[in-house]
Amino acid sequence: MPQTLLLAEDDRAIRHALERALTLEGYQVTAVADGVEALAQAHKSPPDVLVLDVMMPGIDGLQVCRVLRAEGDRTPILMLTALVETADRIAGLDAGADDYVVKPFDVEEVFARLRALLRRTSSPTGTPGTTGATGGTGSDAGGGPAGPGSSAAAVRESEPPAERLLTAAGLRMDPQARRAWRGDRELELTRTEFELLELLVRNAGIVLDHSTIYDRIWGYDFGPGSKNLAVYVGYLRRKLDEPGAPQLIHTVRGVGYVLRED
Repeated sequence: MPQTLLLAEDDRAIRHALERALTLEGYQVTAVADGVEALAQAHKSPPDVLVLDVMMPGIDGLQVCRVLRAEGDRTPILMLTALVETADRIAGLDAGADDYVVKPFDVEEVFARLRALLRRTSSPTGTPGTTGATGGTGSDAGGGPAGPGSSAAAVRESEPPAERLLTAAGLRMDPQARRAWRGDRELELTRTEFELLELLVRNAGIVLDHSTIYDRIWGYDFGPGSKNLAVYVGYLRRKLDEPGAPQLIHTVRGVGYVLRED
């Protein structure tokens, strides 16, 4: 079955050209001209992946992204943007987008980035359009510790068998259920955050360089000027760190990151 794709782009020429190219590439494309139509279509028939233009009249691409993430929709989203400043890109990631392409773009780059996004969601626990077992709160910047009323005993009872867990630096992860804990606190992680933390846990004590992490998590390197990885490491640190506890993710300046408990 062809993978379904929802394209929202207000520029008619770009929309028609991209719709044709994506169709020839094998996607089943639904193309709309604005954010209102995009939300309506996403609710009516959830796609496997979304391609959203940032600058659209009325409801723009960032607002569409925020609404879907707030509803718990984890469908991968690729943003199209003419905005090249780092702050603009970070705004897209904060809204819950998984990736972006800067206009003018080469259609082959769009294809490559879509393939990378869909590879990351092809496992049974990462099905597009569904909320993960970690109970993500919407955007890649969201989430937090387990809510009030949860006890350490309840957390322990709900954990899988020890042989199924990855452990390092006081962390426990269940890749099959996509759940993670620090001590007795279950972590609320988005898809990208979980995959990044899993990579660090599997390589605990080993310094992973930027290009290796980009290749393993996103499927390609954003380039030396990209702040994407630093943004996601910041998200993880805020969710992992605890008052009086050691920091777990360490920056190796000019190289990359390492997970260890000092």
